Amino acid sequence: MRTDKKHSKIWLIAILCLMIGVPGGWFLWGRLEKEKPAINLNLHSSHLGRSQEFTLAVSDAKSGLRRLWVGLLKNGQEAVLYDEKFPSAGFFKGGTVHETSAKIQIEPAVLGFADGEAILRTVVSDYSWRDWWKGNTTYTEKKVVIDTRPPEIEVLSRAHNINRGGAGLVIFRTSETCSQGGVQVGDSFYPGHTGFFNDPNVYLAFIALGYQQGTDTAIVVKVADLAGNDAKSGLNYHLRRKVFRQDRLNITDGFLKQKIPNFSLQASQDTNASLVDKFLKINRDLREANYQKIAEACRNADSKMHWQGKFLRLPKSATRAKFADHRVYFYKGKEIDRQVHMGIDLASVARSTVPAANAGIVILAEDLGIYGKTVIVDHGFGLFSMYAHLSLIGVKVGEQLSKGDILGRTGVTGLAGGDHLHFSMLVHDTFINPVEWWDAKWIQHNVVSKIERVGTGMKRE
Repeated sequence: MRTDKKHSKIWLIAILCLMIGVPGGWFLWGRLEKEKPAINLNLHSSHLGRSQEFTLAVSDAKSGLRRLWVGLLKNGQEAVLYDEKFPSAGFFKGGTVHETSAKIQIEPAVLGFADGEAILRTVVSDYSWRDWWKGNTTYTEKKVVIDTRPPEIEVLSRAHNINRGGAGLVIFRTSETCSQGGVQVGDSFYPGHTGFFNDPNVYLAFIALGYQQGTDTAIVVKVADLAGNDAKSGLNYHLRRKVFRQDRLNITDGFLKQKIPNFSLQASQDTNASLVDKFLKINRDLREANYQKIAEACRNADSKMHWQGKFLRLPKSATRAKFADHRVYFYKGKEIDRQVHMGIDLASVARSTVPAANAGIVILAEDLGIYGKTVIVDHGFGLFSMYAHLSLIGVKVGEQLSKGDILGRTGVTGLAGGDHLHFSMLVHDTFINPVEWWDAKWIQHNVVSKIERVGTGMKRE
């Protein structure tokens, strides 16, 4: 009997120990967790300029954040950039903050740091009981370069004579590697491209003076280095005035009845709208949407110059409309619209084969609204050619073309009133006059000779 009572006490004590020990052990195990806090450093560049802000996100899902410290170290000198202690919910509960972010400003000169290599150090700890209640600690170091001086610019090309609606080439060198470099022409920026010469800091920038820009347009070279320090430089240039002709187009009922049904999904869905109203919507809104798609396609030019020599014109063709013709549209003797013709219309026999004007890569080959079946070719370094109103597209996006390769046939797609090729050229997103690029002397004087002069002592890649 006594033995049974003794065994019962033992079992009772064991059960009580389990009831107390298991939860206690589980709690103790949880408070001794070893998962370190996480750090996400969003530093745009490892080069620090005169003033730079970056975002730091930290988190600790289990024990909660205890402290975040950020410092900058260089040659034994240390500056604290950020130091925050987070509140505790109590000794047994851990921290109240499990994730947070901080925006940190670095101004090296204010901190007394000179240019050169430095270390960005981050330390974050949690409320775990590990390491004798000091918690888990995540420690990171990132090498950075302090650079507070702007780059220097040397314009290598000489005179820059540019026609209104025409193109030009600017060649310049920077004193250091830059994240961005190009030429500002009025409110348009034309990126420069490296890689043509052995010197990685020499840029070639094709530029354009839009048909709507005047001879008082300012042109300046602009660059920014890896730390965000920017610099500008003027250059020698002369802008030539050019007057574009005005062209009258009479819109007939026959033209509207033939063309408007082709745009039923792109124009007004109002079935009560007149054919003229639908035409105006196409000629205005769809034209603008088409331009935006062209500009997007030409946004990322290939950093290799594919073309060589003058550009080809559609063989045995006559000019039907010129670049930047200011068109005035009339319907039954009344003016209804005004638009600018951004290309040259070339007419030959119906469904004539269309050759690639020069070597390049196809970046667009599809039906493009008012332009109908269209092909755009990237010739490299920001130069593009466009072929519109095609009856047939014979190439695909990504295809490498040589000068003269057939890419399609002329047609009457889009808003074309008769079989022809609408041929355009662009520098990045600006339409330019193709006539210049059909002229071998113009190319020699404005492009090739500049490259050859600058290339003295520089081996071409």
